[in-house]
Amino acid sequence: MPEQPLTYEGILELFRETREQIKESEREREKFAREWRERGADLDRQMKETDKKISALGSRIGEIVENMVSGNIVDKFQAFGYEILQCGRNVKYEYKKIGVRGEIDLFLENGDIAILIEVKTSLETADVRRHIERLDEYRRCADARGDKRRFVGAVVQDDAMKFAHASGMYVIVQSGEAVEIVPVPEGFQAKEW
Repeated sequence: MPEQPLTYEGILELFRETREQIKESEREREKFAREWRERGADLDRQMKETDKKISALGSRIGEIVENMVSGNIVDKFQAFGYEILQCGRNVKYEYKKIGVRGEIDLFLENGDIAILIEVKTSLETADVRRHIERLDEYRRCADARGDKRRFVGAVVQDDAMKFAHASGMYVIVQSGEAVEIVPVPEGFQAKEW
């Protein structure tokens, strides 16, 4: 069959068809974009829920470790010669005048001396450094209030043991008895803040 010559009406019909195809493509693109946004929002929601669950699990693991440590830590420090009369968990401190605030995981004390313990499921050197800063902050806060007690630091976990000992802090690890204080190296002297 021979090709028919293009007429004005034929050209208009081609334009109409092309316009309809473009509109249909735009509808498909909008539908795809809408579905993609919905999937993305759904994925975001799922990721946020997962983050919350992981965070809650991390907090729960931290609580379990703190409970294990606080269970017999008083006896362990008494064996080192510290007369511990009180053990507090998650002790908050703040002194607005000097801009100091923070929290101590475990706080053992007897009136003259307090042992401030940082509990981590995985302790790194940076965590030990942060605890040293916390001890310095707590000392400044105590001095500003006229508190003359001496403070000793301790950390739970052994990944940064050498650094913690070199910084004058006790190291507490999990053992068959719940926890034990790692034997200190020869010449060790607990630093007081």
